[in-house]
Amino acid sequence: MRAYTAVIEKCPDTGLFVGHIPGLRGAHSQGETLDELNHNLKEVVELLLEDGEPELIKRA
Repeated sequence: MRAYTAVIEKCPDTGLFVGHIPGLRGAHSQGETLDELNHNLKEVVELLLEDGEPELIKRA
């Protein structure tokens, strides 16, 4: 399985952890805990991979 790096921040307004995977279109989620966010991001990647390779965003 391929490894992806996620960028994670804690929203000061809601207290939720929010994360996205740079370069992977549509790979973002949130959770009340880091474990929940990690689970949600893994699920998002699995869903994106169901239809084949996800669309990568190329950087200039």
